[in-house]
Amino acid sequence: MTNDQIKRLALDGDVISLTSALVDIPSESGQEEVIADAVQSALNSVPHLEVERIGNNVVARTNFKKADRVVVGGHLDTVPAAGNLPCRREGGFLHGLGSCDMKGGVAVALRLALTVTDPNRDLTFVFYECEEVAAERNGLLRLSRERPELLAGDFAVLMEPSNARVEAGCQGTLRLEIAVPGVRSHSARAWMGDNAVHGAAEVLNRLRDYEPRRVVVDGLEYREGLNAVGIRGGVAGNVIPDECVVTVNYRFAPTLTVPEAIEHVTEIFSGFPITVVDEAPGALPGLDLAAARDFIAAVGGEPQPKFGWTDVARFAEFNIPAVNYGPGDPAVAHAVDERVSEADLVECEVKLRRWLTS
Repeated sequence: MTNDQIKRLALDGDVISLTSALVDIPSESGQEEVIADAVQSALNSVPHLEVERIGNNVVARTNFKKADRVVVGGHLDTVPAAGNLPCRREGGFLHGLGSCDMKGGVAVALRLALTVTDPNRDLTFVFYECEEVAAERNGLLRLSRERPELLAGDFAVLMEPSNARVEAGCQGTLRLEIAVPGVRSHSARAWMGDNAVHGAAEVLNRLRDYEPRRVVVDGLEYREGLNAVGIRGGVAGNVIPDECVVTVNYRFAPTLTVPEAIEHVTEIFSGFPITVVDEAPGALPGLDLAAARDFIAAVGGEPQPKFGWTDVARFAEFNIPAVNYGPGDPAVAHAVDERVSEADLVECEVKLRRWLTS
Protein backbone atom coordinates (compact mmCIF):
# COMPACT_ATOMS: atom_id res chain seq x y z
CA MET A 1 0.00 0.00 0.00
CA THR A 2 1.29 3.46 -0.84
CA ASN A 3 1.80 6.27 1.65
CA ASP A 4 -0.71 8.28 -0.36
CA GLN A 5 -3.44 5.73 0.31
CA ILE A 6 -2.71 5.89 4.05
CA LYS A 7 -2.84 9.68 4.04
CA ARG A 8 -6.20 9.66 2.30
CA LEU A 9 -7.66 7.93 5.37
CA ALA A 10 -6.83 10.73 7.81
CA LEU A 11 -9.68 10.33 10.30
CA ASP A 12 -9.52 13.90 11.58
CA GLY A 13 -11.02 15.29 8.36
CA ASP A 14 -14.74 15.47 7.64
CA VAL A 15 -16.88 12.43 6.92
CA ILE A 16 -17.49 13.46 3.29
CA SER A 17 -13.78 13.60 2.46
CA LEU A 18 -13.20 10.32 4.27
CA THR A 19 -15.95 8.62 2.28
CA SER A 20 -14.42 9.86 -0.96
CA ALA A 21 -11.02 8.50 0.06
CA LEU A 22 -12.50 5.09 0.89
CA VAL A 23 -14.36 4.89 -2.42
CA ASP A 24 -11.13 5.59 -4.30
CA ILE A 25 -9.49 2.47 -2.83
CA PRO A 26 -10.83 -0.41 -5.00
CA SER A 27 -12.01 -3.29 -2.82
CA GLU A 28 -14.14 -5.74 -4.76
CA SER A 29 -14.97 -8.87 -2.75
CA GLY A 30 -11.83 -10.91 -2.19
CA GLN A 31 -9.58 -7.92 -2.89
CA GLU A 32 -9.85 -6.03 0.42
CA GLU A 33 -6.20 -6.21 1.54
CA VAL A 34 -5.29 -2.64 0.55
CA ILE A 35 -8.34 -1.03 2.15
CA ALA A 36 -7.96 -3.20 5.27
CA ASP A 37 -4.31 -2.05 5.51
CA ALA A 38 -5.44 1.57 5.26
CA VAL A 39 -8.17 1.16 7.89
CA GLN A 40 -5.84 -0.67 10.25
CA SER A 41 -3.13 1.95 9.85
CA ALA A 42 -5.57 4.77 10.58
CA LEU A 43 -7.03 3.07 13.67
CA ASN A 44 -3.60 2.14 15.06
CA SER A 45 -3.01 5.84 15.69
CA VAL A 46 -6.09 6.19 17.93
CA PRO A 47 -4.90 5.85 21.56
CA HIS A 48 -8.18 4.73 23.18
CA LEU A 49 -8.61 1.75 20.81
CA GLU A 50 -7.23 -1.78 20.89
CA VAL A 51 -6.85 -2.90 17.26
CA GLU A 52 -6.64 -6.47 15.93
CA ARG A 53 -6.41 -7.82 12.39
CA ILE A 54 -7.65 -11.27 11.35
CA GLY A 55 -7.31 -11.77 7.61
CA ASN A 56 -8.76 -8.67 5.99
CA ASN A 57 -10.97 -8.00 8.99
CA VAL A 58 -10.08 -5.14 11.35
CA VAL A 59 -11.55 -4.92 14.87
CA ALA A 60 -11.04 -1.88 17.11
CA ARG A 61 -12.34 -1.90 20.70
CA THR A 62 -12.51 0.42 23.69
CA ASN A 63 -11.96 -1.03 27.14
CA PHE A 64 -13.41 1.47 29.59
CA LYS A 65 -15.14 -1.22 31.71
CA LYS A 66 -18.58 0.15 30.90
CA ALA A 67 -21.72 -1.80 31.78
CA ASP A 68 -22.71 -2.33 28.14
CA ARG A 69 -20.95 -2.81 24.82
CA VAL A 70 -22.18 -1.76 21.37
CA VAL A 71 -20.83 -3.30 18.15
CA VAL A 72 -20.72 -1.02 15.10
CA GLY A 73 -20.11 -2.94 11.89
CA GLY A 74 -19.40 -2.22 8.24
CA HIS A 75 -18.13 -4.32 5.36
CA LEU A 76 -15.17 -3.15 3.29
CA ASP A 77 -15.96 -4.93 0.03
CA THR A 78 -17.99 -3.83 -2.97
CA VAL A 79 -19.65 -5.49 -5.91
CA PRO A 80 -17.67 -5.47 -9.21
CA ALA A 81 -16.94 -2.09 -10.75
CA ALA A 82 -19.04 -0.73 -13.59
CA GLY A 83 -16.93 2.18 -14.78
CA ASN A 84 -17.94 4.08 -11.63
CA LEU A 85 -14.54 4.99 -10.20
CA PRO A 86 -13.05 7.32 -9.06
CA CYS A 87 -15.43 9.08 -6.69
CA ARG A 88 -16.95 12.38 -7.80
CA ARG A 89 -18.90 15.03 -5.89
CA GLU A 90 -21.99 16.54 -7.53
CA GLY A 91 -25.28 18.08 -6.39
CA GLY A 92 -25.00 17.15 -2.73
CA PHE A 93 -24.01 13.55 -3.45
CA LEU A 94 -20.84 11.49 -3.62
CA HIS A 95 -20.99 9.21 -6.67
CA GLY A 96 -18.90 6.08 -7.02
CA LEU A 97 -18.60 2.35 -6.47
CA GLY A 98 -19.40 1.46 -2.88
CA SER A 99 -20.29 5.03 -1.88
CA CYS A 100 -23.73 3.86 -0.76
CA ASP A 101 -23.03 0.20 -0.01
CA MET A 102 -21.32 0.83 2.21
CA LYS A 103 -18.22 3.00 2.37
CA GLY A 104 -20.30 5.95 3.53
CA GLY A 105 -21.30 3.89 6.56
CA VAL A 106 -17.70 2.78 7.08
CA ALA A 107 -16.60 6.42 7.03
CA VAL A 108 -19.17 7.32 9.69
CA ALA A 109 -17.96 4.43 11.86
CA LEU A 110 -14.32 5.43 11.43
CA ARG A 111 -15.11 9.02 12.43
CA LEU A 112 -16.89 7.75 15.55
CA ALA A 113 -13.94 5.49 16.36
CA LEU A 114 -11.69 8.56 16.41
CA THR A 115 -13.91 11.17 18.02
CA VAL A 116 -15.95 9.30 20.65
CA THR A 117 -13.29 9.26 23.35
CA ASP A 118 -15.59 9.07 26.37
CA PRO A 119 -18.55 6.90 25.33
CA ASN A 120 -21.46 5.95 27.56
CA ARG A 121 -20.90 2.33 26.49
CA ASP A 122 -17.85 0.38 25.45
CA LEU A 123 -17.54 0.23 21.67
CA THR A 124 -16.42 -2.39 19.18
CA PHE A 125 -15.88 -1.35 15.56
CA VAL A 126 -15.75 -4.21 13.06
CA PHE A 127 -14.65 -3.63 9.45
CA TYR A 128 -14.87 -6.88 7.52
CA GLU A 129 -14.42 -8.58 4.17
CA CYS A 130 -16.56 -10.50 1.67
CA GLU A 131 -20.10 -9.50 2.63
CA GLU A 132 -21.23 -9.20 -1.00
CA VAL A 133 -20.49 -12.82 -1.92
CA ALA A 134 -21.39 -16.31 -0.70
CA ALA A 135 -22.11 -16.51 3.02
CA GLU A 136 -19.25 -18.92 3.79
CA ARG A 137 -16.70 -16.22 2.81
CA ASN A 138 -18.17 -13.54 5.07
CA GLY A 139 -15.60 -11.95 7.38
CA LEU A 140 -17.99 -11.91 10.33
CA LEU A 141 -18.40 -15.66 9.98
CA ARG A 142 -14.63 -16.08 10.10
CA LEU A 143 -14.40 -13.89 13.20
CA SER A 144 -17.22 -15.83 14.89
CA ARG A 145 -15.30 -19.07 14.35
CA GLU A 146 -11.77 -17.90 15.14
CA ARG A 147 -12.25 -15.04 17.64
CA PRO A 148 -15.88 -14.95 18.80
CA GLU A 149 -15.00 -12.82 21.83
CA LEU A 150 -14.25 -9.91 19.50
CA LEU A 151 -17.90 -9.80 18.42
CA ALA A 152 -19.39 -9.90 21.92
CA GLY A 153 -21.84 -7.12 22.70
CA ASP A 154 -25.26 -6.15 24.01
CA PHE A 155 -26.45 -4.40 20.83
CA ALA A 156 -25.18 -3.97 17.28
CA VAL A 157 -25.61 -1.35 14.59
CA LEU A 158 -24.90 -2.37 10.98
CA MET A 159 -24.04 0.72 8.95
CA GLU A 160 -25.94 -0.56 5.93
CA PRO A 161 -27.54 2.12 3.72
CA SER A 162 -31.00 2.91 5.10
CA ASN A 163 -31.65 6.57 4.23
CA ALA A 164 -30.38 7.57 7.68
CA ARG A 165 -33.26 5.84 9.43
CA VAL A 166 -33.65 2.53 11.19
CA GLU A 167 -34.38 -0.50 9.03
CA ALA A 168 -35.24 -3.44 11.25
CA GLY A 169 -34.59 -7.11 10.68
CA CYS A 170 -33.83 -8.40 7.20
CA GLN A 171 -35.00 -10.90 4.62
CA GLY A 172 -33.52 -14.33 4.31
CA THR A 173 -32.02 -15.43 1.01
CA LEU A 174 -31.62 -18.62 -0.99
CA ARG A 175 -29.82 -19.07 -4.26
CA LEU A 176 -30.60 -22.29 -6.06
CA GLU A 177 -29.93 -23.93 -9.39
CA ILE A 178 -32.61 -25.79 -11.32
CA ALA A 179 -31.15 -28.19 -13.86
CA VAL A 180 -33.45 -28.97 -16.79
CA PRO A 181 -32.34 -32.17 -18.60
CA GLY A 182 -32.50 -32.82 -22.34
CA VAL A 183 -31.08 -35.14 -24.98
CA ARG A 184 -28.21 -34.00 -27.18
CA SER A 185 -28.42 -34.38 -30.94
CA HIS A 186 -27.32 -32.70 -34.16
CA SER A 187 -29.44 -29.60 -34.76
CA ALA A 188 -30.12 -30.82 -38.30
CA ARG A 189 -31.88 -33.81 -36.72
CA ALA A 190 -33.51 -31.97 -33.83
CA TRP A 191 -36.33 -34.54 -33.60
CA MET A 192 -33.76 -37.04 -32.35
CA GLY A 193 -32.97 -34.89 -29.32
CA ASP A 194 -34.78 -33.04 -26.55
CA ASN A 195 -33.94 -29.36 -26.24
CA ALA A 196 -33.16 -28.54 -22.59
CA VAL A 197 -33.28 -24.77 -23.24
CA HIS A 198 -36.84 -25.12 -24.51
CA GLY A 199 -37.64 -27.25 -21.48
CA ALA A 200 -36.54 -24.43 -19.19
CA ALA A 201 -39.58 -22.46 -20.35
CA GLU A 202 -41.66 -24.28 -17.74
CA VAL A 203 -39.37 -23.07 -14.97
CA LEU A 204 -39.57 -19.51 -16.29
CA ASN A 205 -43.35 -19.74 -16.60
CA ARG A 206 -43.66 -20.76 -12.96
CA LEU A 207 -41.49 -17.81 -11.98
CA ARG A 208 -43.55 -15.43 -14.12
CA ASP A 209 -46.81 -16.64 -12.57
CA TYR A 210 -45.55 -16.69 -9.00
CA GLU A 211 -47.21 -14.19 -6.65
CA PRO A 212 -44.78 -13.22 -3.87
CA ARG A 213 -46.10 -12.89 -0.35
CA ARG A 214 -46.27 -9.77 1.76
CA VAL A 215 -45.71 -10.57 5.42
CA VAL A 216 -46.29 -8.14 8.30
CA VAL A 217 -44.06 -8.52 11.37
CA ASP A 218 -44.05 -6.01 14.24
CA GLY A 219 -46.05 -3.67 12.04
CA LEU A 220 -43.47 -3.81 9.21
CA GLU A 221 -44.35 -5.31 5.81
CA TYR A 222 -41.70 -7.52 4.25
CA ARG A 223 -42.15 -8.17 0.52
CA GLU A 224 -40.81 -11.47 -0.75
CA GLY A 225 -39.38 -12.14 -4.20
CA LEU A 226 -38.65 -15.20 -6.35
CA ASN A 227 -36.70 -14.43 -9.48
CA ALA A 228 -34.43 -15.92 -12.13
CA VAL A 229 -31.05 -14.23 -11.85
CA GLY A 230 -29.17 -16.30 -14.42
CA ILE A 231 -29.52 -18.95 -17.09
CA ARG A 232 -26.97 -21.05 -18.92
CA GLY A 233 -27.20 -23.72 -21.56
CA GLY A 234 -26.03 -24.64 -25.00
CA VAL A 235 -23.16 -26.64 -26.43
CA ALA A 236 -22.48 -25.33 -29.93
CA GLY A 237 -24.30 -23.68 -32.79
CA ASN A 238 -25.17 -27.03 -34.34
CA VAL A 239 -26.01 -29.07 -31.24
CA ILE A 240 -29.33 -29.50 -29.42
CA PRO A 241 -28.44 -28.79 -25.75
CA ASP A 242 -28.86 -31.58 -23.24
CA GLU A 243 -28.89 -29.34 -20.15
CA CYS A 244 -30.07 -25.88 -19.17
CA VAL A 245 -29.56 -24.46 -15.67
CA VAL A 246 -31.70 -21.64 -14.29
CA THR A 247 -30.33 -19.81 -11.25
CA VAL A 248 -33.06 -18.51 -8.94
CA ASN A 249 -32.90 -16.18 -5.94
CA TYR A 250 -35.57 -16.35 -3.24
CA ARG A 251 -35.81 -13.44 -0.80
CA PHE A 252 -38.10 -14.52 2.01
CA ALA A 253 -39.68 -12.93 5.06
CA PRO A 254 -37.88 -13.41 8.39
CA THR A 255 -40.79 -15.49 9.67
CA LEU A 256 -39.47 -18.41 7.59
CA THR A 257 -36.49 -20.55 8.53
CA VAL A 258 -34.06 -21.66 5.84
CA PRO A 259 -35.48 -25.24 5.81
CA GLU A 260 -39.01 -23.82 5.43
CA ALA A 261 -37.84 -21.61 2.56
CA ILE A 262 -36.22 -24.61 0.85
CA GLU A 263 -39.44 -26.59 1.29
CA HIS A 264 -41.40 -23.76 -0.33
CA VAL A 265 -39.23 -23.50 -3.46
CA THR A 266 -39.15 -27.30 -3.74
CA GLU A 267 -42.93 -27.23 -3.97
CA ILE A 268 -42.90 -24.40 -6.52
CA PHE A 269 -40.50 -26.30 -8.78
CA SER A 270 -41.79 -29.80 -8.19
CA GLY A 271 -40.64 -32.16 -10.90
CA PHE A 272 -37.30 -30.42 -11.35
CA PRO A 273 -34.04 -31.21 -9.52
CA ILE A 274 -32.98 -28.35 -7.25
CA THR A 275 -29.54 -27.62 -5.81
CA VAL A 276 -29.22 -24.95 -3.10
CA VAL A 277 -25.90 -23.15 -3.64
CA ASP A 278 -26.18 -20.38 -1.04
CA GLU A 279 -28.40 -19.73 1.94
CA ALA A 280 -28.73 -17.30 4.83
CA PRO A 281 -31.53 -16.88 7.36
CA GLY A 282 -33.40 -13.64 7.87
CA ALA A 283 -33.75 -11.76 11.13
CA LEU A 284 -36.93 -10.71 12.90
CA PRO A 285 -37.16 -6.95 13.51
CA GLY A 286 -37.10 -7.28 17.31
CA LEU A 287 -38.68 -3.88 17.85
CA ASP A 288 -40.03 -5.06 21.19
CA LEU A 289 -36.50 -5.30 22.60
CA ALA A 290 -35.45 -2.52 24.96
CA ALA A 291 -32.13 -1.90 23.19
CA ALA A 292 -33.87 -1.43 19.84
CA ARG A 293 -36.52 0.86 21.33
CA ASP A 294 -33.86 3.01 22.99
CA PHE A 295 -31.87 3.30 19.77
CA ILE A 296 -34.93 4.27 17.71
CA ALA A 297 -35.85 6.90 20.28
CA ALA A 298 -32.31 8.31 20.12
CA VAL A 299 -31.99 8.61 16.33
CA GLY A 300 -35.66 9.32 15.58
CA GLY A 301 -37.87 8.44 12.64
CA GLU A 302 -40.24 5.58 11.92
CA PRO A 303 -38.51 2.21 11.51
CA GLN A 304 -38.85 0.46 8.16
CA PRO A 305 -38.39 -3.17 7.07
CA LYS A 306 -35.06 -4.13 5.53
CA PHE A 307 -35.42 -5.44 1.99
CA GLY A 308 -32.38 -7.58 1.38
CA TRP A 309 -30.08 -9.65 3.56
CA THR A 310 -27.66 -8.01 5.97
CA ASP A 311 -25.45 -9.17 8.79
CA VAL A 312 -28.19 -8.21 11.24
CA ALA A 313 -29.16 -11.85 10.68
CA ARG A 314 -25.70 -13.02 11.69
CA PHE A 315 -25.83 -11.01 14.90
CA ALA A 316 -29.24 -12.56 15.57
CA GLU A 317 -27.51 -15.94 15.40
CA PHE A 318 -25.09 -14.62 18.02
CA ASN A 319 -28.10 -13.61 20.19
CA ILE A 320 -27.15 -9.92 19.86
CA PRO A 321 -30.01 -7.53 19.01
CA ALA A 322 -29.13 -5.48 15.94
CA VAL A 323 -30.52 -2.90 13.51
CA ASN A 324 -29.52 -1.45 10.15
CA TYR A 325 -28.80 2.27 10.28
CA GLY A 326 -26.62 4.10 7.80
CA PRO A 327 -26.30 6.76 5.11
CA GLY A 328 -27.49 6.27 1.56
CA ASP A 329 -30.53 5.02 -0.31
CA PRO A 330 -30.48 1.21 -0.61
CA ALA A 331 -32.36 1.55 -3.91
CA VAL A 332 -29.13 2.76 -5.58
CA ALA A 333 -26.83 0.20 -3.97
CA HIS A 334 -24.99 -1.82 -6.66
CA ALA A 335 -26.21 0.58 -9.37
CA VAL A 336 -23.92 2.05 -12.02
CA ASP A 337 -24.73 5.50 -10.65
CA GLU A 338 -24.31 4.46 -7.03
CA ARG A 339 -24.24 7.49 -4.74
CA VAL A 340 -24.64 8.63 -1.15
CA SER A 341 -26.17 11.83 0.15
CA GLU A 342 -23.71 14.14 1.89
CA ALA A 343 -26.53 15.19 4.22
CA ASP A 344 -27.07 11.54 5.22
CA LEU A 345 -23.39 11.16 6.03
CA VAL A 346 -23.39 14.14 8.34
CA GLU A 347 -26.74 13.26 9.94
CA CYS A 348 -25.72 9.70 10.76
CA GLU A 349 -22.45 10.82 12.31
CA VAL A 350 -24.14 13.50 14.44
CA LYS A 351 -26.97 11.28 15.68
CA LEU A 352 -24.77 8.30 16.48
CA ARG A 353 -22.27 10.47 18.32
CA ARG A 354 -25.10 11.96 20.36
CA TRP A 355 -26.43 8.47 21.17
CA LEU A 356 -23.01 7.25 22.24
CA THR A 357 -22.13 10.25 24.39
CA SER A 358 -25.37 11.60 25.87
